[in-house]
Amino acid sequence: MGLAELSLVLLLFLVCVLGAGVWIGVGLGLVGLVAMALVTDVPIGQVLATSVWSASASWTLAALPLFIWMGEILFRTRLSEQMFQGLSPWLQWLPGRLVHTNIVGCGIFAAVSGSSAATCATIGKIALPELKKRGYDEGLSIGTLAGSGTLGLLIPPSIPLVVYAITANVSVLQVFLGGFLPGLLVMALYMGYVIVWSLLNPDKTPPRDPPMPFRQKLRQSAKLAPCLLLIAAVFLALILGIATATECAAFGVTGALVLAWWSGTLSWATFRESLMSATRLTCMIMLILAGAAFCTAAMGFTGIPAALAEWVKGQDLSPHMLVLAMTVMYIILGCFVDGISMIVLTAVIVLPMVKEAGFDLIWFGIYLVIHVEMAQITPPVGFNLFVLQNMSGKDMWTIAKAAFPFFILLNIAVLIITTFPEIVLYLPKLAFPDS
Repeated sequence: MGLAELSLVLLLFLVCVLGAGVWIGVGLGLVGLVAMALVTDVPIGQVLATSVWSASASWTLAALPLFIWMGEILFRTRLSEQMFQGLSPWLQWLPGRLVHTNIVGCGIFAAVSGSSAATCATIGKIALPELKKRGYDEGLSIGTLAGSGTLGLLIPPSIPLVVYAITANVSVLQVFLGGFLPGLLVMALYMGYVIVWSLLNPDKTPPRDPPMPFRQKLRQSAKLAPCLLLIAAVFLALILGIATATECAAFGVTGALVLAWWSGTLSWATFRESLMSATRLTCMIMLILAGAAFCTAAMGFTGIPAALAEWVKGQDLSPHMLVLAMTVMYIILGCFVDGISMIVLTAVIVLPMVKEAGFDLIWFGIYLVIHVEMAQITPPVGFNLFVLQNMSGKDMWTIAKAAFPFFILLNIAVLIITTFPEIVLYLPKLAFPDS
């Protein structure tokens, strides 16, 4: 069987397995099993054991459950209520007024969560009712929440960034640093859109609240100080090299527990709920990583990734044309597959091509995670859309329509970081000048 026929057989098998509802991790393992059975006599059990162990026996991987747990703890606090009250006095002067609290609030929570769904739900449960009560346009409120919720995937600590770093065998810390400025760029694009929309639709923007004395503004924002201090401590420890990403995750969990205790929401029930929820999500991701590791090893025996990389090289595509082709592929894939699965499914094929084209793997990780953000707000399986549908009571079409401008803005962000890759690479090079 030639490589083209083998690739087609494995692709059809993968589609059938995933279409049958088999878990992604198990499906990837089955594809690897079939691939090895067709092309090699190497003992499958030995390859399975070696690849799964090498993928899971990683000190870096210990950061994953810790960051997930940190987000789960804070998800159960009164942080969203405090965030809305603390931010609203400072954002009244901007066109769009309190809608900006969705964006800035999601950006702040993203820096302590790492989960898109948790970010969207935590900010949305307070912001949506408040904005609706004050007369803000519901479509804009829902759209900003859908788009800004994805910041949990880009602004460190990010679960998909950890998964990518492990999959691509690059530094978690450098990938984290690479995501910081693009995260601010996406926030700026979102806020710019809200400002333009509000200036074009002044009749749909309620008047600002009565002016508040400066001292009262500070008093309103005081409850945010511990959360901001936690974010600053984690980032400074990362940037200054005081602690590794895994150690920062441990510090973050400790800080999250202290914040939960301080806010009066830490109880045995919430502690157990957060721990069990983090355990379930970690087990799911670990299963995907194990299946992907075995599938990657099996693909190495088939020679398909190397042959595909050579084929792409033979097409003599310019780097920008290659980026455009991958963008189209990821947008289509994001409509049907969740973000983490999208990373591990394509890594074995795409990473050799990216290396061959001369792209920096840190840059590519941020590029890829922005596409994972797009997948969160594209139907039919965009997870943020489901979260907002449940919270707002609107139909999926209405939610998707409200989120569409922010999908376009994410594509603009991809264009900007492709044109100016220094946006991604500035902080990693600053922290690691010799790398």
